[in-house]
Amino acid sequence: WRNGFQHIAGVDEAGRGPLAGPVVAAAVVFPRGVLIEGVDDSKKLPEQRRDVLARVIRHHALAIGIGVVDHETIDRINILQATMRAMSDALSQLTVAPDYVLVDGNRFHHDAVRFETIVGGDAKSFSIAAASIIAKTTRDGLMRSYHQQFPQYGFDRHKGYGTRQHHDAIRRLGLCPIHRRSFRIHL
Repeated sequence: WRNGFQHIAGVDEAGRGPLAGPVVAAAVVFPRGVLIEGVDDSKKLPEQRRDVLARVIRHHALAIGIGVVDHETIDRINILQATMRAMSDALSQLTVAPDYVLVDGNRFHHDAVRFETIVGGDAKSFSIAAASIIAKTTRDGLMRSYHQQFPQYGFDRHKGYGTRQHHDAIRRLGLCPIHRRSFRIHL
């Protein structure tokens, strides 16, 4: 803002590491001066708190964009490329064009907008932290929906991550249609 940028988007993703489901990215643009108490890296917040904060973020944001890349695309292009695509898709969904983008991590590329990557950005930037909450709550909602289709895997609890319960289910049942075939699943 000190450099004259008006619409700064924070971008983050959720779901790079799970064994199943999509990778989801969010881009969030706030009006100048908005700060929401408690917004932090989504991994540091309990699920209920994330859900409450996601509603508050949606209320105060100028624009929110979400990009979702499914498990089949992840298998086809790899998780890094899928994450970059989800982030670009999230930016393209914004109804307010950002003139600067802050991205969590150390890898990103975009030809149409100025950007900066910030390692640990979800703990350092308010807009990236807000994006991490939107991405995580969106992905969690998708995984709860998948739980309705495949309840025996427990996606409502572990959201596709490689927990003991998830590994046990895979051992018993094999892979289901939303598992990432390109990921090494150590059982």
